[in-house]
Amino acid sequence: MNNYTQQSDDYARIEQVIFYLEQNANCQPRLSEIAEHIHLSEYHFQRLFTRWVGISPKRFLQFITKEHAKQLLARSASIMDAAYNVGLSSPGRLHDLFITWEAVTPGEFKLRGEGLTINYGFHPTPFGEMLLATTERGVCNLSFVMFGRRSDSLISLQQSWPKGRLVEDAAITEPLVAHIFHCRYLPHSEPLHIYMSGTNFQLKVWEALLRIPPGSVVSYRDVARYLGKPGASRVVGNALARNPVPVIIPCHRVISAMGEFGNYHYGEARKIALLGWEMAREATTSS
Repeated sequence: MNNYTQQSDDYARIEQVIFYLEQNANCQPRLSEIAEHIHLSEYHFQRLFTRWVGISPKRFLQFITKEHAKQLLARSASIMDAAYNVGLSSPGRLHDLFITWEAVTPGEFKLRGEGLTINYGFHPTPFGEMLLATTERGVCNLSFVMFGRRSDSLISLQQSWPKGRLVEDAAITEPLVAHIFHCRYLPHSEPLHIYMSGTNFQLKVWEALLRIPPGSVVSYRDVARYLGKPGASRVVGNALARNPVPVIIPCHRVISAMGEFGNYHYGEARKIALLGWEMAREATTSS
């Protein structure tokens, strides 16, 4: 069993923990109570967390509380200011040089993927199984497999590129998994290329998201304001919902102005887990 398979298996229990905590946050359950809920001893629960994220459950739970989210939001404006003032003027300079993206042209969009070969594969990740698809021009789709329904993920991919030729080839997509989840921590990593289509406004929103550092959050209102449309929070939310490559374009780093984690296409628990995982890795790296 490789590391990603183990982490993917661990995530199922982590998700149970997050659901439990959402329902019992006011009770401040003890570690032993949480462990008992997922039918583990306290010792094995501690090992599970350490294996999945590298820190103690107590520290992780501090990261995923609403109060911690509010503290992060209090400095989100300065985060956005810094990101927009460091000279990252082109898409290829975003996200600490780890991401470079190319938009589908209007002419290519009309073709709906005609003549395009899309290689795809299913892979375990720290957040469950995902479908990853790529073309010769870059990654074009990432989706988490919900409730084991691989066919649903494939149907969604085909609908995005209805005339494209889908070819299952996990050997092509597998090397990208480590890049997506660990590129920030890999030395001398090559930029990850992504290839996607969207309206001009959606592309601007996705570009803005690439400027949000891991372990940080901003509000929908912050993103709208930096796009020069302070009243467009809902439109920003719609653009996030249509993000074709979540995690790579980190829509999970946008939450409500009140500190609520909010909706996520792949479930609120997964969004909270993504944020907590990133915060833990950032804290570990900087310590």
